[in-house]
Amino acid sequence: MLAFLRYYTTLSLNQNWTQASELAALGAGRGKTLARRLREWCTAYLHDPDFLPRLGCFNLKKALVEDEAICQEIQLHLLGVGKYFTAQDIMEYSARPEVMAAWGTSRPISASTARRWLKKMDYRYTSEKKGYADGHEREDVVRYRQEVFLKSWREFQRGMELCDKDGKIVQSPHPPLLLTIPITHDESTFYAHDQRKRRWVNASEGAVPVRKGEGTSIMVSDFCSPNLPGGWLRSKDGKREARVFFKAGKNRDGYFDNDDILMTTANAIDLFETHYPPDTGVKALFLFDNAKTHCKRAADALSARKMPKRTQPWCPSTGVKMRDGRFKDGRPHPLYYSQDHPEPNKAGCFKGMEVILWERNLWPSGGLLAECRGFKCADPENKTDCCARRLLFSQPDFVNQKCLLQELVERRGHHFLFYPKFHCELNFIEMCWGRAKYAYRMYGVPCNETQQEEHIRKALDSVSMTMIQRYSNRSARFMHAYQEGLSGQQAAWANRKYHGHRILPAEIIAEIKQNVK
Repeated sequence: MLAFLRYYTTLSLNQNWTQASELAALGAGRGKTLARRLREWCTAYLHDPDFLPRLGCFNLKKALVEDEAICQEIQLHLLGVGKYFTAQDIMEYSARPEVMAAWGTSRPISASTARRWLKKMDYRYTSEKKGYADGHEREDVVRYRQEVFLKSWREFQRGMELCDKDGKIVQSPHPPLLLTIPITHDESTFYAHDQRKRRWVNASEGAVPVRKGEGTSIMVSDFCSPNLPGGWLRSKDGKREARVFFKAGKNRDGYFDNDDILMTTANAIDLFETHYPPDTGVKALFLFDNAKTHCKRAADALSARKMPKRTQPWCPSTGVKMRDGRFKDGRPHPLYYSQDHPEPNKAGCFKGMEVILWERNLWPSGGLLAECRGFKCADPENKTDCCARRLLFSQPDFVNQKCLLQELVERRGHHFLFYPKFHCELNFIEMCWGRAKYAYRMYGVPCNETQQEEHIRKALDSVSMTMIQRYSNRSARFMHAYQEGLSGQQAAWANRKYHGHRILPAEIIAEIKQNVK
């Protein structure tokens, strides 16, 4: 194209539009077909400077590592390998027949490709970072905690039945409010060799061989509530439970992924509804950690990240057409033209960001770039119309796209809420795990995995209803401290000083604000 335009604009050559294109094609060793394409490309470029043709010498196929599902699959595999993995481990994984069939490849990747993939997934071959990094008071985390989580919790709490540290009910919802039951979820791992190290040892006892490693591991996924019998979620007759034992590892049960959490949550909802059937009007509030495994979206979920600017046949990397968006008034907004569109070249095609924004009356008269370079917009918080992708990315239906887990819970008629990141003190089940592991360490080393599972079950069941209610109150005191404007350090100090109820007295809060920085 550059040679063509130079031939055309050089006055001494005296070439017209067609002659200049044929001369450029001849110089490239091609004929009139390329000359015609050059004229088409240059015309398109003169109308839209963002347009540049993609030549056949480039690989138009998307790299496998750009697929989020494959990325997550590789990262889960590397977790099983351990922290001292190499690019060779990814090569060997990609050579498995079942993996090549799932990825649609005919041969494994090379070592250099594996290293490029690791860099793409933000791995760097370097020394481990030393020290402690905590995002507890990070700006975006605090914003979510204060403006989303705590506001939602305050509303839900009005419909809860609250107890004091002795289990006495101190609040019940009054009509027309319906009862809301908080149910929190988490996973924790128990190791076979995680036993107490100190005891009374007689002077006559000799040395014993030290067991190597942590031993076999068993992960437990469970749901807990201070308002259900026994605290741990079970069916009303006690014959079924939400607790799942999972032996993580590539040669064991695999890895606990989004499909597993969806299945266990669906079971948990079924168990809750044995206590409170849907016709009672009682709702459960399911609370989950804001982990990547829990945040996976549906294959057809709205996302502006990879959308093309112009109308063309296109599907996301999932291979599933994107669902309809929503206008601001709630009407559905199809992102694809219908199959019976009067223009055959548009039938069934993706509309493109330009048309989508134009249909929403958001496309400016001067036009927009498809995206800022690398989608690294200068001021994304305050300026959302710098490019078409950022403008569409900030629309309410794209911003409020829900994950699969939330869609499942709300489809069943219950409430859903993510805990803020880095805030384990708000999830009282974390304290239940700690108390259970204390009991587990007293039982001795299990002989096999069956006995290990028995020890874990016994330890979890040793966490009494009174303990669960007190742990729940402790988390509630942290929430109240954050609502009153205390920082994480101040909230922790307040909980060490005051253990009475679910809220902190005003004089305690005033003292903390004055003396604890």
